[in-house]
Amino acid sequence: MRCLLLTKTFLPDQYAEALESWAWIGLDRKVPVLSSLFGHVFLQSVEGYWYLDVIGGSLRKLWPDAAALQAVLDSDDGQDDFLLGGLALAAERRGLVLTESEVFDFNPPPVLGGPFDAANLTAMDFVVAVNIAGQIHEQVRNLPAGTKIGRVTVDGASEPKKSRFRRRA
Repeated sequence: MRCLLLTKTFLPDQYAEALESWAWIGLDRKVPVLSSLFGHVFLQSVEGYWYLDVIGGSLRKLWPDAAALQAVLDSDDGQDDFLLGGLALAAERRGLVLTESEVFDFNPPPVLGGPFDAANLTAMDFVVAVNIAGQIHEQVRNLPAGTKIGRVTVDGASEPKKSRFRRRA
């Protein structure tokens, strides 16, 4: 039986490019150390360890040290809450297999009304998925609750920074 690892690490350049669009959330003096299979990034700073939720668009300091982070990620609840272990297993059961540079990504993402379900998952390059998520969250974070997004366009196949959203009236 194959064991599904629920975390990944990426090269510093990959993290830098992926997190470029998240500058608005306050990543200064935080170093990425680990990622979930969904692109969530665990970061280290002098204050402790932080969790960047790329699906929900939030950054929180949750652990004082590496031991506390590891204890949480070793627990069933931590694997469900921070690594989305159950959803990762459901994606694998559906036949979705990730390459070394890929993470699971929702298409469309829940922040744009997509369902939070394994059937809505695709494999996407880590850098592209996390960068686009940062762009989306930056652009929708100040919209009134319940705003309908009518159309999303991404300009430039290799430059995910140039996305535009149009609000539905």
